[in-house]
Amino acid sequence: MALHIMSNEPTIQVKNLAKVYKMDGVETVALTDVSFKINKGEFVAIMGPSGSGKSTLMHILGALDLPTAGTYLLDGQNVGKLSDDALAEIRNRKIGFVFQAFNLLPRTTALENVMLPMAYAGLPKNERQNSAQKFLEMVGLKDRMDHTSNQLSGGQQQRVAIARALSLNPSIILADEPTGNIASAQAEEIMDIFQKLNEEGHTIVMITHEPDIAEHAERIIHIRDGRLVEDALNHK
Repeated sequence: MALHIMSNEPTIQVKNLAKVYKMDGVETVALTDVSFKINKGEFVAIMGPSGSGKSTLMHILGALDLPTAGTYLLDGQNVGKLSDDALAEIRNRKIGFVFQAFNLLPRTTALENVMLPMAYAGLPKNERQNSAQKFLEMVGLKDRMDHTSNQLSGGQQQRVAIARALSLNPSIILADEPTGNIASAQAEEIMDIFQKLNEEGHTIVMITHEPDIAEHAERIIHIRDGRLVEDALNHK
């Protein structure tokens, strides 16, 4: 069980969140009146069927999109009132993203893929290399650092993606269907890595439609038709 450092202020707080997309004069409601808090150090799964609004919610939590209505506070800051530069800074420094499709550069080595965000952040090359090696070792890829992405299995590629997400030492990891494209045995190994990261103090928010994957979280939020329908501790 993770040792959680609880502060008075939740790290993530959404209040009455709504998102409406308008396209060719047609409105599509993706989220309606969603409210919850996530404290520092929690491991939360967000579940829901396809089209339930969970990916829209993940984009808002990751400061990749803004709500149509409602408030999103990240460490007490109102994300909707931040400039584009400040939003980019949050995405770079506070949040590590792990995607279903890995989003790696295919003909680039695992080491170079993990070094990339650090290069954008302006870190010196030797620091980038040392950090990338450390994170790849952490996810069990010490002997695969010089392999290009297209030489790695799906599970190994997702490990590289997790190492890359950790590269700027974010406090929050957002994972969108992180086991969706890998075999079930490898999926369990990936979830073990997330649990280890959570035990080390990272806040983990994971989107999944798979109940057995959600079981790894301490708390499960269910979204259906854009609404929060259940938010309960997971009694494992």
